[in-house]
Amino acid sequence: MLDANLKNQLKTYLEKVTQPFEIVASLDDGVKSQELLGLLEDIDSLSDKISLKTDGQDSRRPSFALNRPGEETGVVFAGIPMGHEFTSLVLALLQTGGHPPKVSDEVIEQIKSIEGDFLFETYYSLSCQNCPDVVQALNLLAIFNPGIRHVAIDGALFQDEVEAREVMSVPSIYLNGKPFDQGRMTLEQILAKVDTGAAERDAKKLNEKAAFDTLIIGGGPAGASAAIYSARKGINTGLAAEAFGGQVADTMGIENFISVSHTEGPKLVRALEEHVKDYEVDVMNLQRAVKFTPADVQGGLHQLSFDSGATLKSKTVILATGARWREMNVPGEQEYRNKGVAYCPHCDGPLYKGKRVAVIGGGNSGVEAAIDLAGIVAHVTLIEFMGELRADAVLQTKLKSLPNVTVIASAQTTEVNGDGNRVTGLSYKDRHTDELKQVDLEGIFVQIGLVPNTEWLKGSPIEMTPRGEIIIDSHGMTSVPGVFAAGDVTTVPYKQIVIAVGEGAKASLGAFDFIIRN
Repeated sequence: MLDANLKNQLKTYLEKVTQPFEIVASLDDGVKSQELLGLLEDIDSLSDKISLKTDGQDSRRPSFALNRPGEETGVVFAGIPMGHEFTSLVLALLQTGGHPPKVSDEVIEQIKSIEGDFLFETYYSLSCQNCPDVVQALNLLAIFNPGIRHVAIDGALFQDEVEAREVMSVPSIYLNGKPFDQGRMTLEQILAKVDTGAAERDAKKLNEKAAFDTLIIGGGPAGASAAIYSARKGINTGLAAEAFGGQVADTMGIENFISVSHTEGPKLVRALEEHVKDYEVDVMNLQRAVKFTPADVQGGLHQLSFDSGATLKSKTVILATGARWREMNVPGEQEYRNKGVAYCPHCDGPLYKGKRVAVIGGGNSGVEAAIDLAGIVAHVTLIEFMGELRADAVLQTKLKSLPNVTVIASAQTTEVNGDGNRVTGLSYKDRHTDELKQVDLEGIFVQIGLVPNTEWLKGSPIEMTPRGEIIIDSHGMTSVPGVFAAGDVTTVPYKQIVIAVGEGAKASLGAFDFIIRN
């Protein structure tokens, strides 16, 4: 199952295992069970601390559990965790075998203190780059708390369950048989939802913090770069964000980040976060900013308020809140979000195997999505508002070569149609004739660009464009002295990761210069 190179790498990792454990497989006569058995036999052969049993009684087959002698860890994989989930498998093996995870002792104690019985089930796809974060976080909870059990389920292998539960977006998490959440979640976000008192405790801690020299709002490439440059100046630096990564975490392949020939969004996000943590940066996750109060009202300090109830003060502020997927804003879009309306074709595409889908948007993102989906689904209808596609010529040539793709230009999507439970189609207006038309389908992937995350700044003295982008000068400073901005949230053209990183550095240097001159 594993090639020689991968076996050698895995053997090196498994040398970190300090205590014996068992892999208990539940198999049948199917091809996938034989594939899984081959994988597990390879793993078994790489460490004398691992033993393989094939007498598992789990009703999901193929599947396997990781158990310590006389103790169930609660970690179960239903399917063959390759692709993006191979890292989840490796971490589960190491942590079951006693190797410590890269989280603080405080977090481990929080996990251990959770009371109750929890059965988490996560549906993932092997092409989903956001799913491993959820799978790994929930596995960690199961390993350190005997009251928690987690089953990671490959939706492509268990289609009957996916259909029965109407899973149309991954990762989809169920708790004790009921929907818990969907989409990318960090360990901190899951803990905050399970441990209901955590947010209040964290807000209290934040309110007690002294003022920062520089406070960065946002944890994407611009925010991470700003934090590193600021900390390297030796000043008191804080970074508050809902979660690290932003839009980068939803990016499948990155091939234009200079000096890195190829990487993937989640991998880059982890690297950014680890780099920030190499410095004395006070990182505060799960903090969504809701209000900005300028220094002239706060006696020389800017103040940021968060939806958690926390407030932070700082001499200078760098706003790096990034952008998010632009929505169509048509009837039915919100009603059927994650019920057929999706924004990540790489993540959710495998759930639509053999079905009819639409892609909204004829730019590079839309055409790339249509090309990828055409290899999975029965048919793709690409709908573009303008009279012609805007994607690069090479992408358009590839698109036109695909037999199961239809392009409809000069079309304005007017409504998402559904049966109350899931999408059944969409309506659009022919912009030449004003005639309303319908397309029957099961999924809609929206790819129409980004919108800056600045709604919370409306009414503040920070000047923005009509589109909501923050206006900055050559040093990254906004219209408010001491307040800077960087990345996709600003007027800087060409929303690229490498540009955001540079803009974050520039804003940080601008903030430092402002401090020493004032």
